[in-house]
Amino acid sequence: MTERPARRPVTTHLGEVLRTEWLTPHLIRVTLGGEGLAAFVDNGFTDRYVKLVFPRPGVDYPEPFDVGRIREELPRDQHPVTRTYTVRWCDTATHELAIDFVYHGDEGIAAPWAAAAKPGDTLAMLGPGGAYGPDPEADWHLLVGDESALPAIASALEEVPAGKPVKAFVEVENVDEQIALTCDGDLELTWLHRASDGDIVRAVRELDFAAGDVHVFVHGEAGFVLELRRHLLNERAVPRERLSLSGYWRRGKNEDGWQAEKADTARAEREAAAAKSA
Repeated sequence: MTERPARRPVTTHLGEVLRTEWLTPHLIRVTLGGEGLAAFVDNGFTDRYVKLVFPRPGVDYPEPFDVGRIREELPRDQHPVTRTYTVRWCDTATHELAIDFVYHGDEGIAAPWAAAAKPGDTLAMLGPGGAYGPDPEADWHLLVGDESALPAIASALEEVPAGKPVKAFVEVENVDEQIALTCDGDLELTWLHRASDGDIVRAVRELDFAAGDVHVFVHGEAGFVLELRRHLLNERAVPRERLSLSGYWRRGKNEDGWQAEKADTARAEREAAAAKSA
């Protein structure tokens, strides 16, 4: 009988809230630190993401809080809820990191937690993961996203080499949601306001593409990411390996529903590919 492969070890990082800051009326930065983050490793990607772990009410979890042990000992319906967020910055020397949350009232889990967070509160996380960082050898860079991708875009802009051309399109609700961004590159930044003139797909379609090798980052709501994926691959002929594309969320679904939809889509694509090759 074939043995089941061993489950990969899960490292649970436990951060303590050091401070919170409202960057805009709907964007909250929570800075976490403490020895519980001593094992957190900066993976070098500008879209480094973590799975934030929120215990379910009424469930008694083993101490110390360890997701790997929880998965082994408790039924699935008692596993904590996870939400995926980008680390805005991290300092492994001081064991500190910051995460930005988009807040829209009491809806959801993570953002309401951030709005109520106070120094001394704790937050568990898994990771980090990631796959994108701006290639310093690219001729120019294109960064596109909404509020959910703003932390990754801000981090990427800080890593673009001096003088390197970079065009960025960021869609937010209105002018009050804009934040200061830093870039040593030759940055052309366009803010799109959803409440008035925002149409991020049209903006990219109308962009005068520069010649040369472009490295592209398009993350955010799944609808516009899919549209721009088709546009960049089919109409702009950008090589697939020069594209970083990710639908962080889908309008009308929470993360659980969106992840389930992505899993179903991936399963259907695998089955179709298998049937075609049979």
